Amino acid sequence: MRIFTSALVTETNTFSTFPTTLRSFEELGIVRGPIADDVLSDVGPIVKNWRRLAAQYGDTVHEGVYAIAQPAGVVAAAAYRQLRGEILAALERAMPVDMVLLFLHGAMVAEGVDDCEGELIAAVRAFAGPNCVIGVELDPHCHMSPAMAKEADVIILMREYPHVDYEPRAVELFEQCRAAATGATRPVMAVADCAMVGFYPTTAQPMRGLVDLLGEVERRPGILSASYVHGFPWGDVQDAGTKVLVVADHDRELAARTAHELAQTLYRLRHDLLPRLESVEQVLDPAPAGPYPVILADAGDNPGGGAPCDHTALLAALLRRPTLRCAFGMLWDPEAVDACHQAGLGAVINLSIGGKAGPVSGTPLQLDLTVLGLAEQHSQQVGPMVDPLGRAAWVRCGAVDIVLISRRQQTLSPTAFTGLGVPLHEARVIAVKSSHHYYAEFSALSSNCHVIETGAALSMDFAHLPYRRRSKLFYPAVANPAPELA
Repeated sequence: MRIFTSALVTETNTFSTFPTTLRSFEELGIVRGPIADDVLSDVGPIVKNWRRLAAQYGDTVHEGVYAIAQPAGVVAAAAYRQLRGEILAALERAMPVDMVLLFLHGAMVAEGVDDCEGELIAAVRAFAGPNCVIGVELDPHCHMSPAMAKEADVIILMREYPHVDYEPRAVELFEQCRAAATGATRPVMAVADCAMVGFYPTTAQPMRGLVDLLGEVERRPGILSASYVHGFPWGDVQDAGTKVLVVADHDRELAARTAHELAQTLYRLRHDLLPRLESVEQVLDPAPAGPYPVILADAGDNPGGGAPCDHTALLAALLRRPTLRCAFGMLWDPEAVDACHQAGLGAVINLSIGGKAGPVSGTPLQLDLTVLGLAEQHSQQVGPMVDPLGRAAWVRCGAVDIVLISRRQQTLSPTAFTGLGVPLHEARVIAVKSSHHYYAEFSALSSNCHVIETGAALSMDFAHLPYRRRSKLFYPAVANPAPELA
């Protein structure tokens, strides 16, 4: 069997003023051809799993183009056209193929194209033909469009948030697609709209129980796969929102009935699923008794959702508590990093940090800082993967250790601090730029975790997001927008 694999991954915050360009993809590296063992974070292990499984079956794999970019604003038309064209050209060279496996995010928006994934899958279908099995792995923070469900044969989403299960889902996708390609199954898909916009970490109830329910559903006769589409709230496109996707064998009615059942279960818990953010004062005043460290997540300035990563409100709040030993990171400020490197280790400098990307970044902080750590190529270790962070600096202001970076990225691992020498074990409070992905690694340090409202770019006041293209008939903007699910 001949198999073609490729990947195009980014998450578009349509409210962001930062454009996603070809350089954005080049920053993380565009791979054309076989993937080496140490590239492209999540993409590498997924493709290598597909390669491994193909070898077990004696199949031939043709590896195409793999590109990933840090979430930001709308993708430049020229960048999307080039990467789409390269993927299709690689597919054409590999033809004929029996299977196409794609790793996509699912929330990519380019200039003039609101549904990049649906458009790309349709183009792949046109090249590969009606008999080729097309399988797609998606991030749960995707938009599930009619084109995606129509043109693909099997779509499987990661079900955990943090996304610690991208490899098992890739294996599942391969097996499902190969079964379809050999005629052992005939997958059909159905999507149910939950009429919701939300944020759904899967590490706590009620979402934990809902995820476990998927496993029970998949054990039913005729059900091949079931996925929750969390949706990406900061993508203002028609297909944005929370949905359920079910893949059944032969029976489209069974798929639709099961998707509706799961959508009802999700919808009936909509009030309990609302995010509940806290203020710094609620968590730190009076000073917490522990357990330590207390972990504060600045979800609103999470670059993983397209935010600038240089908002200063949380850092300012920590600095106003001079007796509280804190670690804060990572703040994106290439200019400040360069100044620290010029000053050198041990230097005491007065420097403006943060608040430089625009109005959503808050106010720059003018601080006296001591330079305690420098790196030309800093990184954080996330599971087996090394995540590059570029030039970086560790500075101290009063009782607060601050990590400054030159490449936008959310804080995913304690090594973002300790790799520069920050004595993280001394911190009573650790503040990170992340919504929930930090939890996978930082929860080993403490279960005392809080999501903090800072007024940054990624507002979780979903009812009042300034949608223009997406319908406003959704919960929580409307109390009961889908009575048929209640």
